[in-house]
Amino acid sequence: MSKQHPITVSSWTLGDQCKFEDRVIAAKEAGYDGIGLRAETYVDALNEGLFDEDILAILEKHDMKVTEVEYIVQWAEDNRSYEEKYKEQMCFHMCELFNVGHINCGLMENYSVEHTAQKLKELCQRAGKYIIGVEPMPYSGIPNLEKGWAVVKESGAENAYLILDTWHWVRADQGYDILTKEQAAKTISIQINDAYERPYAFSILRDESMHDRLAPGTGAKDTAGFVKMIKEAGVDPKAVGVEVISDSILAKGIKEAAEETYAGTKKVLAEVWPELLED
Repeated sequence: MSKQHPITVSSWTLGDQCKFEDRVIAAKEAGYDGIGLRAETYVDALNEGLFDEDILAILEKHDMKVTEVEYIVQWAEDNRSYEEKYKEQMCFHMCELFNVGHINCGLMENYSVEHTAQKLKELCQRAGKYIIGVEPMPYSGIPNLEKGWAVVKESGAENAYLILDTWHWVRADQGYDILTKEQAAKTISIQINDAYERPYAFSILRDESMHDRLAPGTGAKDTAGFVKMIKEAGVDPKAVGVEVISDSILAKGIKEAAEETYAGTKKVLAEVWPELLED
């Protein structure tokens, strides 16, 4: 297993309709180093009747680890629901349980940089020793690298970082020459995938994100170019998440989805950053 840069099948790639052990087996057999879990898929495992010690035993049995934890949302709201507060605490617990050092976070609500940065600072204070990775998404309140970086920087929090995703990057119409060394040093992990040449209409762009992504290197958006940018800028990703949210791929089954997405990932990394497959 890659200890430094685990190739991780993100939670959404294998959906939310499989049992925990089946998820682990599919990822392991495909070649992945680790699995990602959302708070929801962790709770699904508990609802199977598993306890934390059972989950850890399954991971040990198959020589796998959880290497990505997500997803804290609505953290910039002044009045958050108890559900979201509890979900946040669940993510902290998952980090402790699985020895994961960072949490993926998104923000759909659109606020000023100043307000968002202050709320990010507060979230980072609650997170304590864990890193908060803010993920820009083109249809969200943090639509691109520019605002994401402004928010992270203005928060002043040492544990505020970025997470960069191929799909979100290309759908925000960002080039592969804008990531600076300073921004790279504050990027905690990456997620890779691919996209069709033509995007959905902006009003339904999130539908494409949640249903119609492509495996790395199989679309029109140069996953290899994205990874090359990440490498050359000096990003040291604590996880290389493979987030391919695709109804058509998942319809083939979780085994097939794991195999197809890992095959694309392996091909891209072998071309551009083979060290990630070897360390």
